[in-house]
Amino acid sequence: MATGIPVLVLKEGTQRTYGREALRNNILAAKVLAEVLKTSLGPRGLDKMLVDSFGDVTVTNDGATIVKEMEVQHPAAKLLIEVAKAQDAEVGDGTTSVVVLAGSLLEKAEKLLDENIHPSIIISGFTKAQKKALELLESLATPVNVEDESTLRRIAETTIASKYIGHGPEKELIINMVVEAAKIVAEKRPDGTYNFDLDNVKIEKKKGGSIRDSKLIRGVVIDKEVVHPGMPRRVENAKIAVLDAPLEIQKPDLTTKIRVTDVEQLDKFLDEETKLLKEMVEKIAATGANVVITQKGIDEVAQHYLAKKGILAVRRVKRSDIEKIAKATGAKIVTSIRDLKPEYLGYAELVEERKVGEDKMVFIEGAKNPRSVTILLRGSNDMLLDEVERSINDALHSIRNIMREPKIVGGGGAVEIELAERLREYARTVGGKEQLAIEAFADALEVIPTILAESAGLDALEALLQLRAKHNQGMKNAGIDVLEGKINDDVTSKNIYEPILVKKQVIKGASEAAVAILKIDDIIAAAPPKKESKKEKGGEEMGKYEFD
Repeated sequence: MATGIPVLVLKEGTQRTYGREALRNNILAAKVLAEVLKTSLGPRGLDKMLVDSFGDVTVTNDGATIVKEMEVQHPAAKLLIEVAKAQDAEVGDGTTSVVVLAGSLLEKAEKLLDENIHPSIIISGFTKAQKKALELLESLATPVNVEDESTLRRIAETTIASKYIGHGPEKELIINMVVEAAKIVAEKRPDGTYNFDLDNVKIEKKKGGSIRDSKLIRGVVIDKEVVHPGMPRRVENAKIAVLDAPLEIQKPDLTTKIRVTDVEQLDKFLDEETKLLKEMVEKIAATGANVVITQKGIDEVAQHYLAKKGILAVRRVKRSDIEKIAKATGAKIVTSIRDLKPEYLGYAELVEERKVGEDKMVFIEGAKNPRSVTILLRGSNDMLLDEVERSINDALHSIRNIMREPKIVGGGGAVEIELAERLREYARTVGGKEQLAIEAFADALEVIPTILAESAGLDALEALLQLRAKHNQGMKNAGIDVLEGKINDDVTSKNIYEPILVKKQVIKGASEAAVAILKIDDIIAAAPPKKESKKEKGGEEMGKYEFD
């Protein structure tokens, strides 16, 4: 019998890490990512400067943006990034918290692994703790009246407190715009809940001026100008044709050549083109349209005829804007001019081109669907405008979340401390090794108030002990007022609270990510593709020419 023959199962260059080593590598990667994000948590959170491979700079403390812009290599860290993206897509807030909590859960799990507790037991304990935490959240939540404007204002204020604009003089203006937009867009359902479609709120940025020059427009604003100087700049009682079709002669796909033997033939050819374009414009005018907005181009000849008919036209509008305009004006997007009918036109009280800063923009106001608004942002530079847009998006998501489920829980780490205390009580009823995992889950939750205490300049351990003592005395809303740098017996009295939906998603996302990473005991990484050496490349080229 032959011995000593190597058996190659995996491809050459494949790297394999397994057992506890694989688990520790994954936990370390998750902890490093959480470490990066934790300093940007809360109202006193610090910003990150991200420079991409093209040298473009992003300055932000928005967790979702940080994880999207970071070029992360490690697969376990990528898994956490997916969780943060899911958090952003689902509730639009709490992205930093979900990554920090997942990192903390894995850090606590690592200590249990060192005590030789099997990952399956830790997973089972974490799953029970998650289920219990979600039940407890419901009992800790306070119902609120979303028809009360002050409630919406306080929710928006808490959300943007951790953002760049959260402490500046522009804060009130931003909150006013967000709340006003929510009141216009939200529709009350028969069951008393609200439908808040965020697609109806468009954010348009234009460099120049200051944040204080920003305003809310009841309608849609597009960053385009009227295509022809002879066209009207203002159309009242606008009947709008929304097209996904070009007003120009289609060029053939194949390369074609036309041979012209005399000038008359060329004239006939050009006359035919003009006739076709004129017919297109006649067809549009016949429907009664006085405004044309298209995603495609408009030929100069067509522009001339449109101007003669007194029709205002805008071309090369983004697809997303086309859809918003159609939704706002009640128009049907037409893909062929032949199909255009009068009933497909949208309606708006006013379509007007206005100068904003150095550029011109088209404003569509008084649309058929009144639940359509645009927040027009002004600011001194692109970086600032991007950050303000992210803040407004988060605030809009928070208001949508509270309208979906009108319940709040205390912010400032209050709800995390209360959950931790109650989970420790629950752990004692479970017993066994799972009790240790549930207690580890409770300890991990306390990372949020700990970070908030540190960023407020407090002694983290002392603050944690004080908070535990207050919660044991029945102060379920005792938390950290980061802005004043002290512990408050009832943070909700200071308007520091969050929608229950965000907290639920943070706990679900973080515990599911931690469990997914704890389940991995083997990492098999394929070898990266080989780069051709210049020598090989040169040889190939030479060979090719020899055969030629």
